[in-house]
Amino acid sequence: MKVVETLELIRWLILDVDGTMTDGGIYLDGNGLEIKKFTVQDGAAVLLAKAAGIEPVILTGRESGCVSKRAGELGIRCVFQNVKNKKEFLIRFLEEHQIPPEEAAYVGDDLNDLGAMRCVGTAVCPQNAAKQVKSCCSYVLSSRGGEGAVREFVEMILEKRGILDECAEKLWG
Repeated sequence: MKVVETLELIRWLILDVDGTMTDGGIYLDGNGLEIKKFTVQDGAAVLLAKAAGIEPVILTGRESGCVSKRAGELGIRCVFQNVKNKKEFLIRFLEEHQIPPEEAAYVGDDLNDLGAMRCVGTAVCPQNAAKQVKSCCSYVLSSRGGEGAVREFVEMILEKRGILDECAEKLWG
C-alpha cells in the first residue's frame, strides 16, 4: 500500500500533546500551576477532523489539567494521560476498538512516541521532532509542534479526500 493511499483510510487521529499540540514548553506559575499554549489552528483542525468522521484521541505521557480542559473544549472524548508505555497502550486500544492499523494515524514528536508510531498505518511528526522520529514517519510536516502541525496534517487528509471546503462549510458556514 502506498503512503498517500492511507490518508483516505484514516478514521482515528491519535495525538501526542507536548511538542505536537503544544510547543513542548512546560510553563509553571509561582504557585506551581502548569500552563500550556495551544494554537487555535490545531483546535480548528480537531473540529475539521471530527466533521469528516475522524475521531481524535489524545495520548500523552504526562498528566495535566490544561490537557483535560482543552480536550473538553474541543469535544475530544478519548483522552488518555499519564501513559508511560504508549506502544502497549495503543496496541490494546486498537484491539479493544477493533481498529485496523491502517485506519489510525499517530502524530508525535519524541522518542517516547516511536513505539506507538510503529503500531499505526500512518506516522506523522512536526518539523522540529527528534531525528529518530522523523526517520520513521510517513510525513514530516513543515509546521513545528504547537504552531499548526496538527492543522497541516488534517488539511492534508481532507484535501486528499476532496472534502476540506465541505467540512469547513459544515462547521462555520
